[in-house]
Amino acid sequence: MTLGIAVIGTGRMGADHVRRIDSVIGGARVAAVADLDAERAGAVAAGIEGCSVHTDPAAAMSAPGVDAVLVASSGPAHEAALLDAFARGLPVLCEKPLTPDPAGALRVMAAEQRLGHRLATVGFMRRYDREYQELQQILERGELGRPLMLHCRHRNAASPSFFTTEMLIRDSVVHEADATRWLLGQEITSVQVLRPRPSSYAPAGLGDPQLVLFETDGGAVVDVEIFVNCGFGYEVRCEAVCERGTASIGEGGGLVTRTEGRAAGAIPQDFTVRFADAYDREVQAWVDATRRGRAEGASVWDGYAAATVCEAGVRAQRSGERVRVEQTARPALYK
Repeated sequence: MTLGIAVIGTGRMGADHVRRIDSVIGGARVAAVADLDAERAGAVAAGIEGCSVHTDPAAAMSAPGVDAVLVASSGPAHEAALLDAFARGLPVLCEKPLTPDPAGALRVMAAEQRLGHRLATVGFMRRYDREYQELQQILERGELGRPLMLHCRHRNAASPSFFTTEMLIRDSVVHEADATRWLLGQEITSVQVLRPRPSSYAPAGLGDPQLVLFETDGGAVVDVEIFVNCGFGYEVRCEAVCERGTASIGEGGGLVTRTEGRAAGAIPQDFTVRFADAYDREVQAWVDATRRGRAEGASVWDGYAAATVCEAGVRAQRSGERVRVEQTARPALYK
């Protein structure tokens, strides 16, 4: 069976997923797209045989040949799309964040529990990056002893005009929140945010960069440098410090030229370049699992857990204090 997918949202991420489904991965096709901007949706769908264009997500999900849904709209629209997909019994791959806040994530989780089985996968694509997977396997096998600390860097060349200080946590550090939980197999219990003097290159009112500190229930400490106007490119790094050694990823092992007394290599300029392969593997894995009737990968619980960390992080931004992460008990469906 070729999986017919309705892609909700045809902005930068949605358009990239449409391209990926149509021309990169196997076992699926784009059956419908939806976006409030009808012209943009039409342009993204142009040339894709049998792909219908809609401005209403519900209409796209009801289109002929739709078997599953990929949600790539803005975060505040995710909850409604997920609940609509659940009501139709359609499997969903939802881009992060699951919802902007824990309350919305709890409503999504309650709806999925009423179904009695998982339908949603949350798009934390770092879980599909080869370097991240290798680091996770090393830590899981215990080759370097117990992990004590993670040092993380998350840098963007420049932030979009609409980016806010709160989005540093909810839209960027959310990746480190999930990666920390996945790499260590531990829950984050508290968040603290240190705010140096903003860069002179940061837009007015944006508190950039920041240093975010996580503590986990396994006794690990994680520091995250978030710097979304670093100027030179897109860079994601992680170093695990363990009892018997360290392991690092994201050091840029690509082509380096040496000439005229200088060494130089390319630095990716955005996430679609750095994590292109991870996105391909993520969507292919989702398609394969969905065709087998399964939901694999990051769950709604993982999306909720990341939202609770981000909620604590935003409170820590505002207060300057260490803030406890508040979570409900994990439901049996996600154990």
